[in-house]
Amino acid sequence: MNEIWPFAPPDAFKIVLVLFLSFLLGLEHEEHRPQKSYAFGGIRTFPQLGLFGYILATLAAPSVLLLAAGLLVAGVFLTISYLHKLKRDPEAGITTEISGLGTVLLGALVQHDRLWLAATVVVAALLLLELKTGLESMARRIDPAEIITFTKFLLLSAVILPIVPNQPLTPFAINPFKTWLVVVAVSAISYASYVLQRLTKGKGGILLSAFLGGAYSSTVTTVVLAKRAAKEERPHLFAGATLLASGVFYLRLILLLAFFSLPLTRLLAPGFFILGVTATVAGWLWSRFPDVGNQKIEREWTSSNPLELRAAFTFAFIFVAMLVATHLTVTYLGAGGVYTLGAMMGLTDITPYVLGLAHGLNTPTALTVAAGGIIVSAASNNLVKGGYAYFFSDPQTGRQSLALLLVLTLASLVPLAFL
Repeated sequence: MNEIWPFAPPDAFKIVLVLFLSFLLGLEHEEHRPQKSYAFGGIRTFPQLGLFGYILATLAAPSVLLLAAGLLVAGVFLTISYLHKLKRDPEAGITTEISGLGTVLLGALVQHDRLWLAATVVVAALLLLELKTGLESMARRIDPAEIITFTKFLLLSAVILPIVPNQPLTPFAINPFKTWLVVVAVSAISYASYVLQRLTKGKGGILLSAFLGGAYSSTVTTVVLAKRAAKEERPHLFAGATLLASGVFYLRLILLLAFFSLPLTRLLAPGFFILGVTATVAGWLWSRFPDVGNQKIEREWTSSNPLELRAAFTFAFIFVAMLVATHLTVTYLGAGGVYTLGAMMGLTDITPYVLGLAHGLNTPTALTVAAGGIIVSAASNNLVKGGYAYFFSDPQTGRQSLALLLVLTLASLVPLAFL
């Protein structure tokens, strides 16, 4: 500060900054002041509150008792002001009075050299105040159930995860923290897909539904598309959408592996990326072929809440079981056992198996085995999805979907040759 103002007292710059920041807050409230009713504060009151906080923080150092007492006094005056405002307008809000208290603390922040924090707080406050209409409109549109869903995600990630022990336990070296981290990562990706589907509800068509559903669960998406296809006469559209969802499935695998095993990601990402992009583009191109029926088909399906706590704990249990099974398979059956287990896992959700391999096998030789197991499980899952599409959809769509997914299954085994 002395370099900026070499001849000014050290407090001069801070006082100017307090005046400037609190003036901005006062200006915002002045612009929205009701013309015919009482309102607290404006371009003069808010700078005064900022200076009041600055003086209190200066006199109170190093104790905070005086600052606390001054904040209490300011709070009493602001409460009186709010009660007076309520008499005139029973529906009046308390935002202005809260901003007044914040301005007092703003002066204290600047006095304690927390300049960046003070400026950031003011910018955030101005945005919240100026976006009032948009934020209130958004709040009315949000379903209360979605708030509960987001709260569950915070419970999984911000409450449970930090308190889980971060050390290997049992002879199988199971790390509870890493196990729950897997749950959080999978839930985060599924939840992101769920949110996007909610935000785009009523927009887009089958292809958008397939794309977002592939990020959530390509197997579930395949079944849903197949059942829907049985009611429509659009085999190319639904078969292409099914292939597209399986392409997104490979991109999802890359993202999950990147969280937990960079060596495995480096081994598999090039091949999986090519498979994912190729299948996605091929699915889109296939869906463009004309069908007998050309009616527009609207989206009907939105994925269910992916953050049910029971589902999270179930996934954690399955993941631990996969870690144990993988360890025993490698120990007693070797690479052949890993590949066999991977083929069997294709009948279900392969995510726990894939991430179990990412955690359990870390030596160079074991990484190759793990990569092979993941490739086999993904190929097996594609074949199973082809069976689902064949049995649940109409014959023409079923044949096309099975043929496309069979080609993808064979193509997905090609990376085995490069391990």
